[in-house]
Amino acid sequence: MTCPALPEGFDATDPDVLQDRVPYPEFAQLRQTAPVWWCPQPRGVTGFDDEGYWAVTRHADVKYISTHPELFSSTTNTAIIRFNEHIQREAIDAQRLIMLNMDPPEHTRVRQIVQRGFTPRAIRGLEDALRDRARKIVAEALEASADGSFDFVTQVACELPLQAIAELIGVPQEDRSRIFDWSNKMIAYDDPEYAITAEVGGNAAAEIIGYSMNLAAERKECPAKDIVTQLVAAEGQGNLGSDEFGFFVLLLAVAGNETTRNAISHGMHAFLTHPEQWELYKRTRPSTAAEEIVRWATPVVSFQRTATQDTELGGQKIKAGDRVGMFYSSANHDPEVFENPDVFDITRDPNPHLGFGGGGPHFCLGKSLAIMEIDLMFNALADALPDLRLVGEGPRRLRAAWLNGIKELRVSHG
Repeated sequence: MTCPALPEGFDATDPDVLQDRVPYPEFAQLRQTAPVWWCPQPRGVTGFDDEGYWAVTRHADVKYISTHPELFSSTTNTAIIRFNEHIQREAIDAQRLIMLNMDPPEHTRVRQIVQRGFTPRAIRGLEDALRDRARKIVAEALEASADGSFDFVTQVACELPLQAIAELIGVPQEDRSRIFDWSNKMIAYDDPEYAITAEVGGNAAAEIIGYSMNLAAERKECPAKDIVTQLVAAEGQGNLGSDEFGFFVLLLAVAGNETTRNAISHGMHAFLTHPEQWELYKRTRPSTAAEEIVRWATPVVSFQRTATQDTELGGQKIKAGDRVGMFYSSANHDPEVFENPDVFDITRDPNPHLGFGGGGPHFCLGKSLAIMEIDLMFNALADALPDLRLVGEGPRRLRAAWLNGIKELRVSHG
């Protein structure tokens, strides 16, 4: 099926598209006319030896794929919908060791272990420390802005997610900048500003894994009262090997760092371009705000699955081996689910967005931590910097294939 309203050659995974904008008008056209649409691609251009993928844009269909892992595999081609043309197939297959790219039952085994670190009690135990850190981050940004202006991304948004991960797994705070640098290199290979090659990105991933494996080895030798010990040295309860722990931290570096950082950055931009919502937030601090920020930002534009057998979705016959792209950014603006989906409304309730995934085995393990971080960060900002405003033309976006990323957001106060 074709969609004649789309621009010639349109592909929502093209990094040039996402560097400019999230293609909401095109997603709306697809939802209306071809909700499961074949997107042709030159063979090999995305790292996959095929001729394209099915773009799935409706909320209901994304949820269906997410909750049927027996039909749609994360392992076959991984969950990453687009690599670059230089990647080798062996490098793609190596990523199957990351939980994001596992299918049950292996995924079930690993998730049952790592979720020990994300119990409600464990997350509540971080709240006071993270509240203090959020206030300190805002105070330091205020102090460092001699002329009243600063980059919100580097001075504010990136700090709390990094410190939360460090707090959660016991990475010394002085090492957080290394994790930040490595994670940036892993996901920035499509952005020429960073001059990051696939080799550099691979080396950064290896650095994170090596660092984490050493941390795991230390805890096995000398257990402590922290989550690392629970995950790698829990006698009789099943545990992660040092390499599995390394790949888990690799996943956290992106899933728990990049995504929350971008949600906070997009959230600030949304508030400053919708000043009535910022005024409402400062007055009432609604508990619904963080969820709406995630819906609005949708930091992960898309993940993919691969059909394990011939099946049908949205009236389209999908063959075994076909890649299927789940476009969360589109699903989160589906008017069949959300009233006035293009309106930023921090009182939206209910808010069944798919910013943490569409349910099923891969629903985001760290959702409650991310919501806490976002809530703490904006409370601290509203208290200390209530008069923030945008500087210049707005955010500079990351050139990426599947992340809705912001590199820089200049703001000022006073």
